Amino acid sequence: MIKPGEKRKTIYGAGDEYYYFATGKETDGQYFFFEGVIPPGGGPPPHIQTREEEAFYILEGEITFWVDDEQVVAPKGTYINVPKGVKHNFKNQTTEVGRILFFFAPAGIERMFDELVEDEEMANNPDNLLESLNAVGQKYGVTFL
Repeated sequence: MIKPGEKRKTIYGAGDEYYYFATGKETDGQYFFFEGVIPPGGGPPPHIQTREEEAFYILEGEITFWVDDEQVVAPKGTYINVPKGVKHNFKNQTTEVGRILFFFAPAGIERMFDELVEDEEMANNPDNLLESLNAVGQKYGVTFL
């Protein structure tokens, strides 16, 4: 259980802040659940996950999603499910901060997030960002496009 105000693991990536609620360690590998704070312009590059279903719930703001090249503008209260194997990404195209709940099933991909934020080569060489993302992502069944 995480009570209001309790410290949660925080990582930073793609210009966003992510706060872990539950990892596979706490859920017997069944799911990974976290919150993202997405500033204007924030969001990851297009990618495909081959191992996890991913769901999003918009808590605040408006986030634009692309799911298999279909664009969806998602305001507060929107739920989006992305099956494994489907290309997707999102971006905050507004001037307001957005907040999203993320749910991955099964768990495991959180290790990729941890590894990505610890990758010094990526941090020090942004010109090869896609190459660095894929070097880590391939270990977790994720391809960045």
